[in-house]
Amino acid sequence: MADPAPKRRRMTKGMYILPSLFTTANMAFGFYAILQVMYASTAEYWHLDDAAKAIGFAVLFDGLDGRIARMTGTTSDFGRELDSLADVITFGVAPAMLAWTWGFHLMPPVLLTEWHEWHLKLTQVGAIACFLFLMAGASRLARFNITSNPQPSNPGRPGKKYFVGMPIPAGAGVIAAVVHFEAGEPIALWYTALTWVAMVAAVGYLMVSTWRFYSFKDIDFGTRRPFRLIVLMAGLFALIWFFSRQVLFAIALLYMFSGILWRLQWIFRRRNQPPPPAYKELSQLS
Repeated sequence: MADPAPKRRRMTKGMYILPSLFTTANMAFGFYAILQVMYASTAEYWHLDDAAKAIGFAVLFDGLDGRIARMTGTTSDFGRELDSLADVITFGVAPAMLAWTWGFHLMPPVLLTEWHEWHLKLTQVGAIACFLFLMAGASRLARFNITSNPQPSNPGRPGKKYFVGMPIPAGAGVIAAVVHFEAGEPIALWYTALTWVAMVAAVGYLMVSTWRFYSFKDIDFGTRRPFRLIVLMAGLFALIWFFSRQVLFAIALLYMFSGILWRLQWIFRRRNQPPPPAYKELSQLS
């Protein structure tokens, strides 16, 4: 009778490879997005839309690799490190290049006027903002890797239900969703470019902040009655399929502003709470 142990070992190795395949797909989409950004020009700006779509698919694969690893019990230090390196490329370098090319590099400069000089300065400011976005994303990943149980500064139980700071895939998703909403057509107005500078910088700040963002990790697909969840997911995928530009834009901005709204709610709640007794006694003595 043949020993089943070698077969089990091969199956175990295959299960460990499966999450890494999704991580590799994530990295491949990031590399494809970078290539599309390099191919883009004012005449062929649709390459930028393709880059935004590739980042969107990478967000999907990034969410699947971790969930599959947890479901199959195949999490490993190698998988975590590979995932972080892939995220730096796909959700750091690729969206930073996309944000700079779409928002600043392909703006139509007007020669023989003062606007040409301002265009050069705005391009430089945009490059700084996009680099800060990249640095913020890399710092967010480093903090996530070394922190076992991060505590959000605004209320909410720490753990798998919340992220501390906006995750880098969500930050990249905001950049990609805005570009996809415009079908890749570059910015042409200086005040729109200034707004884009502020938005890119704001996304970078949210990634390194200690504000809480919902993680979706408490969603259990193994429940006995996942019918409602399946219907909801099917409806969402249908909306994305037919109205991807509007739906993805709305989802990205809603997720971004959810962390801001939770933070504001905490600030107003803290102001309305009465001070502790010790604080009251000190204020009376003074």
